[in-house]
Amino acid sequence: MYQLRQPRPEVGVFQDVVSSNHNLPDADAQDPRWYAVHTRSRHEKRVRQQLEGKSLEVFLPVYESVRRWNDRRAVVSLPLFPGYVFVRMRLADRMQVVTVPGVVKLVGFQGRPTPIPDTELAVVRDCCARQIRMEPHPYLVVGKRVRIKAGPLAEMMGILVRRKGRFRLVLSIDSITRSLAVEVDANDVAPVSAYAPKLIA
Repeated sequence: MYQLRQPRPEVGVFQDVVSSNHNLPDADAQDPRWYAVHTRSRHEKRVRQQLEGKSLEVFLPVYESVRRWNDRRAVVSLPLFPGYVFVRMRLADRMQVVTVPGVVKLVGFQGRPTPIPDTELAVVRDCCARQIRMEPHPYLVVGKRVRIKAGPLAEMMGILVRRKGRFRLVLSIDSITRSLAVEVDANDVAPVSAYAPKLIA
């Protein structure tokens, strides 16, 4: 089940958190957590390769998209969240990440690195592992929230939208204000009570 969380402040408050003068508790510095790494445009795959070369656990979700040119078309693999790579690390080791060419900064909140809840990335990782079709979607904060009742994505919650006659469940990662859409069967979803607190998938 996904946690009940309050909406976070606007993305404008996120800032570079490279400085080592944050006086973080030792437990926070030594405990491996997932963090979002903001990269230069079109440097996601290169950054992933370099971080993997440092023996760090890296996650770069991708999706397939058809690109058309005048004389041909091709299927290309693109980052699901352009400009972001996820890395699991100890905060004490963050200099290994921020010094990698192509890395802009770690995503933080109020001047401190902000770990991403495991539940938020677990949804995306599970969809990738199951090879479920995904695509980027505009970040959504409000809308009709539903819960999947059955199937491999049972108990996932998100916003139900419709595109080209097909239903998609929009899942949001608040830490980086990005969303993704997963195809679902309309018969497998049920509305979430309107008075329920905001649910983050």
